[in-house]
Amino acid sequence: MANILVIRISAIGDVAMTIPVIYSAAKANPNDTFTVVTQAFLKPIFMHSPSNVVVVSINTKGREKNLSGLLRFAAALGRQKFDMVLDLHDVLRTKIIRNYFKLKGTPIFVYDKERAGRAKLTAKSDSKTITPLRPVVERYADVFRQAGLNYTESFTSLFQDVPADIAKMETLVGKKSGKWIGIAPFAKHRGKIYPADKMEALIEQLASLPTVEIFLFGGKGPEEIVINKFEQAHANVHSAVARYSLDTELTLISELDVLVSMDSANMHFASLVNTPVVSIWGATHPAVGFYGYRQDPANIVQAPLSCRPCSVFGDKACYKGTWECLESLDVELVIDKILSK
Repeated sequence: MANILVIRISAIGDVAMTIPVIYSAAKANPNDTFTVVTQAFLKPIFMHSPSNVVVVSINTKGREKNLSGLLRFAAALGRQKFDMVLDLHDVLRTKIIRNYFKLKGTPIFVYDKERAGRAKLTAKSDSKTITPLRPVVERYADVFRQAGLNYTESFTSLFQDVPADIAKMETLVGKKSGKWIGIAPFAKHRGKIYPADKMEALIEQLASLPTVEIFLFGGKGPEEIVINKFEQAHANVHSAVARYSLDTELTLISELDVLVSMDSANMHFASLVNTPVVSIWGATHPAVGFYGYRQDPANIVQAPLSCRPCSVFGDKACYKGTWECLESLDVELVIDKILSK
């Protein structure tokens, strides 16, 4: 019986991608305990986890923001006497935590970010060859394998062992009839966001179709304002922003026929409940390894430009100044993908 510490602090989508791996590993090693360290606000994502998975909160904007806070946090964890540490993040904060355990003689296993491969993929070049990196989910699984743990991929959905509460969802959004389409039109960085005029045209065309209900997903603040405008303009367009608990929102996503998403956390949420995703890619590229778990590559919408990808995370300005990677993607192309689901 081993006590295993698993660390992945952020970001939302990256943490979501650890779930299929952690749950699969926990089931393959039922006598071991897996303690997962992540941000407090991300704990609810780990719903319906195997009984040998424990999630511990860290607050890197509060108590654990500085070095002394991180060391106190590590010392508190250390009282549990972990047999090994699996770092699925490999950033400064996780290095500090894992090195605390390393000094105590605890075996450490670290996720390979393939930094050299990322740099090659995002280099400025007019004759770039796209050689896909190993998917991030597979590289997470590699860490468990390297640690000598049993690993058999068994995850299919957050609801595979505990069925989704459809009745609870229906009291809030009604019973499903016709085609349900989800749209998550935003992402953290401009390089991953479909242009506003194109997204508006997309929603307008979909909303005009008979027997179609559209659910819009996003964050509070500016995103919510835009989404509310779409909702007010169409009787069959509904905002899901800050209206439902996480389990209800994930149940709703599981009932969608398809979710339209950028390269964002919502793609990974849909993947966790086995919902098909039509994903729109701009400055980033699925070849970097962040494509949704078990999603069909045929559902990717992207432009065949030699400048792509120019960024791993979509946080760099377009060096051409045109954002052609997104501007060139026709609305009709996206709609054809959606309606084929």
